[in-house]
Amino acid sequence: MDTHAATSSGPKQADQIPADLLANIDEAVTHYPVSKRSASLPLLHLWQNHFGFIDASGVNWIASRLDLEPINILELVTFYPWFRQEAPGKTIIRVCRTLSCALAGSYDVREKFCKAAGIDPSVSGHHHGPPVSPDGKYSVEFVECLASCGSAPVVLVNNDLHEDVTEADIPNILNQYAS
Repeated sequence: MDTHAATSSGPKQADQIPADLLANIDEAVTHYPVSKRSASLPLLHLWQNHFGFIDASGVNWIASRLDLEPINILELVTFYPWFRQEAPGKTIIRVCRTLSCALAGSYDVREKFCKAAGIDPSVSGHHHGPPVSPDGKYSVEFVECLASCGSAPVVLVNNDLHEDVTEADIPNILNQYAS
């Protein structure tokens, strides 16, 4: 990846850092006085929570803020599947794929979510972000354990947990987030 160019069209994230994000970043760094490098993950979470993904300018900005090389930040972004380098859909649908959910049908649930949103279910988006529906409304991705094994299969839509999801529930769930 060229860490000197944004990975998405439009303005670079580092050119748009609001004061509240900067304050949160500055505060987070104070928790790591011995090794600022240890602040890498908290800063990546703050960045992605604000922008929705981490573009190349974000990688460079965080590296500079922590006196690191961009590769030190990029290796975290590409290692941890929660981080993404491209914008997801407006509504992010995360389907648990660990054992309890898989046995209860989560693979079929993910496929049906993809088809209902107009996404090719054979496409996986690890690190570059989940595949996005043609209208930009939805992203569907597999995740590891959502910690609700007793009510499998479970789906996290944005920050809302849906339990005991069946294929019949999918249209209603999508309609809840249609606007």
